[in-house]
Amino acid sequence: MRAQPFRFFENVPVLRTELLSPSQLRIVFGGAALAGFASGGRDQSLSLFLPQPGQSKPWIPIDAGDNWFAEWRATDLAVRSVMRAYTAREHRPETGELDIDFVPHADGGPASRWAAQAQPGHRVTILGPSDGDNRSVAFRPPRDAGCVLIAADETALPAASSILESLPAGTVAKVWIEVPHKSDRRELRTKADAEITWLVHDDRERGQIVRAIQAAALPQHRPYAWIAGESSVVRTLRRHLVTDRHIPKADITFRGYWRLGASEDELRNA
Repeated sequence: MRAQPFRFFENVPVLRTELLSPSQLRIVFGGAALAGFASGGRDQSLSLFLPQPGQSKPWIPIDAGDNWFAEWRATDLAVRSVMRAYTAREHRPETGELDIDFVPHADGGPASRWAAQAQPGHRVTILGPSDGDNRSVAFRPPRDAGCVLIAADETALPAASSILESLPAGTVAKVWIEVPHKSDRRELRTKADAEITWLVHDDRERGQIVRAIQAAALPQHRPYAWIAGESSVVRTLRRHLVTDRHIPKADITFRGYWRLGASEDELRNA
């Protein structure tokens, strides 16, 4: 019988934290509670449940079985855990460690506040994969793709970094990454023949990535595009690639990780 692809991993402790840059805070989780976690790599997503202030662990009605989400959603906001989607930046099963990178937001949302105060021993619950071949890995280029196009902002940087690490030698990749600060730029590991362009908006108007891609010369071979970040930027880029570059919709994977002016709770309820 095939294993269930997703399950809850309860009371997973924080092992350590590391500030990678002004816009990237890495939290390393681990321990026996992660036994059976099986990341598919690339842009593997998971649901992270964080405790409310004053709670020692997040409250989730796991005992409700398949009805857990309806009961969680019906529970008072001050009691139910904070649920957010994140990328499994790197999973090291040999040491039982899982890296998740957070973006500190100026609006001080609940996940940002929790991450800023996280200390070793603090606990979360993760709804994640127990089978590496799962539907929450979206980066799936066709076998005959001639090149890979990647566009990401700081929220999608963990996924883009993991994707680049997964690309085999000889893969042609063009990559654009837009971040708030110059110090957010860093070396990205990859075996691919990758041309990486960093764009910095210094907390001013976003969208440099759109203009950069519109002006770029793209490889002539069949491209596969992966676009993720702020929803309106992602939609604009997808429309450009389909309408102006004539890339088939089936060869574009796009993910709106967030929307300017809206919380994730508002996006879930939209």
